[in-house]
Amino acid sequence: MMHCPFPPIFPSELVRDDAYYMTLAYNEALKAWEEDEVPIGAVIVNGEQVIASAHNRTVAACDPTAHAEILAITQAANALGDWRLNACTLYVTKEPCPMCSGATIMARLGRVVYAWGDPKMGCLGGATALQDLPKSNHRPQICSGVLEDKCRELIQAYFRLKREKE
Repeated sequence: MMHCPFPPIFPSELVRDDAYYMTLAYNEALKAWEEDEVPIGAVIVNGEQVIASAHNRTVAACDPTAHAEILAITQAANALGDWRLNACTLYVTKEPCPMCSGATIMARLGRVVYAWGDPKMGCLGGATALQDLPKSNHRPQICSGVLEDKCRELIQAYFRLKREKE
């Protein structure tokens, strides 16, 4: 268990916009930190209703696929009773990796909003853009930069502390 020095953010209930939902994803990332997991959080919204929320659990689950996005996609599909999430938006605190980017496309998510890009492993515009494969049968709308500074600061602080402990 590693105490997270960052406080939760309490979004305004008045405006349910991208910043509101990214705040919820950020708060999920704080939970990951508290569990000594890489602090990435995800939320999936259908209309204005949150139907899934998750954070990384790869260590706890001893499962390399237990990323926040994958866990949230599974929850959302179960909530809707359908694997096609066309009308849904995924909010995630960091650009999805190759596995998670592929899952967003396979789940037919209508929109993906991520806080900050990953030029090394991000696959929705960072290192590459899986949604732009010429024969891809689905292309989610991509938006980035929402709550970017806070989400980047959280992950960078986590890894700084991990390196200091080594």
